[in-house]
Amino acid sequence: MSEIVYDYVVIGGGSGGLASARRASGWYNAKVALVEASPRLGGTCVNVGCVPKKVMWNTASIAESLRDAKSYGFDVSTNSFNWLALKEKRDAYITRLNGIYERNLGNDKVEYLKGFASLVNQNTVKVQNGDASSEIKAKNILITVGGRPIIPNVPGAELGISSDGFFDLESQPKRVAVIGTGYIGVELAGIFHALGSDVTIFSRTKQILRSFDSIIKDTLLKEMQNVGVNFVFDSDVRAISQDGSSKKVKFLSDGVEGEKEFDCVLWAIGREPNVDGLNLKAAGVTTKNNGYIVVDEYQNTSVAGIYALGDVCGEAELTPVAIAAGRKLSDRLFGPEHLRSSKLDYTNIPTVVFSHPTAGTIGLNEDAARSKYGDENIKIYTSRFVNMWNAMLDHKEPTAYKLVCAGKEEKVVGMHIIGRGSDEILQGFSVAIKMGATKADFDSAVAIHPTASEELVSNNAINDMTSGVIMEKMKHRISPQISHIIKTKL
Repeated sequence: MSEIVYDYVVIGGGSGGLASARRASGWYNAKVALVEASPRLGGTCVNVGCVPKKVMWNTASIAESLRDAKSYGFDVSTNSFNWLALKEKRDAYITRLNGIYERNLGNDKVEYLKGFASLVNQNTVKVQNGDASSEIKAKNILITVGGRPIIPNVPGAELGISSDGFFDLESQPKRVAVIGTGYIGVELAGIFHALGSDVTIFSRTKQILRSFDSIIKDTLLKEMQNVGVNFVFDSDVRAISQDGSSKKVKFLSDGVEGEKEFDCVLWAIGREPNVDGLNLKAAGVTTKNNGYIVVDEYQNTSVAGIYALGDVCGEAELTPVAIAAGRKLSDRLFGPEHLRSSKLDYTNIPTVVFSHPTAGTIGLNEDAARSKYGDENIKIYTSRFVNMWNAMLDHKEPTAYKLVCAGKEEKVVGMHIIGRGSDEILQGFSVAIKMGATKADFDSAVAIHPTASEELVSNNAINDMTSGVIMEKMKHRISPQISHIIKTKL
């Protein structure tokens, strides 16, 4: 019988795998190996996801601020935007991060094996690197290989790019088609538009961000339409063809055939688990029909000693979730006795859409809350106003907040906000909601004035459940911060 060399073998060098491997080795002195097929550590988030996307969102936001500056009295003119120069600088930043991750593995004494991993059996992993291959053994194996963008099986689909391909673009396309209305499609469409591209979004329905609360998806859709993003609703893209430098998209919309030309077509129709070639059946690991690995609340797969977490499991596909779950798993496997039941709580996980404006959500949306608690036990507090940033601007970008409260104590079970700064605002409030805050707790907090977030600790509007009528204390369309100033001076 072969000697077991490693305490822990981690397959996948994304955020979750890195976090779990470093915790096991660096904190608990477990003998750990991490296997990654890509030459770049960090997974989707670092290389073709959160990090480079935020750089591009920042870029788009600067473009918007330059346009806003004129309304604040600045004589600002911009002749051009150098997409390629930014790409090169962004790529260099990501390469630097890749190096930091590799050095951190070394600092925590994790053995980094470059190659493609597959399961041989319950305790054996094969590592293929070019023509060379080897087998390693471990008491515990973690699968955290993430996901990949879906490209549909339609004629000419390869003429489009995925969200990964967005970061390969060396020039800015003038006419862009984005197919899909999840958060990835909405975010990339917003970046393209803010930087000056003519953007058309194809939606299978009449809405965007289908799983989000109505106050977010309806407000954002209206704003995107107001600023000039085009939408083709109830559409089904049937084919893409090349015509010179243009790409023709053939589609059905409300049953009527149509065709439009674009310089770039981007598929954003979802993601799938990156499990091809892992040979999961050899070890008996169970997957769902869509390929996602089945795990319980402790990240256990169907096989003892084999675990999985992150996007490959298809639940709460967010980088911080994978990191937290990976660390909790290592705590449980290798930590002291009091951590042996450690697991991640998947309730009340905050998430943000880096749209224009940004949106944030935590907890249950209104429909889910009504379904869980019953209409009679739900109160909805809302506030819609114009952020003070827009006071000097002709275009009044919207801000809308909603608190979903349940029971007599009005526990806040959902918070949904859209408007400037929502990405940063949500983090602090998510702590309160995770701790079980009630509406009274929110109202007892002293507001920070003048800010947009003060609206969340002010009882400005309540949705009366018996009449369905919104009773607003403030009927104005200007910022509540400005309103306060006006009232105190009158």
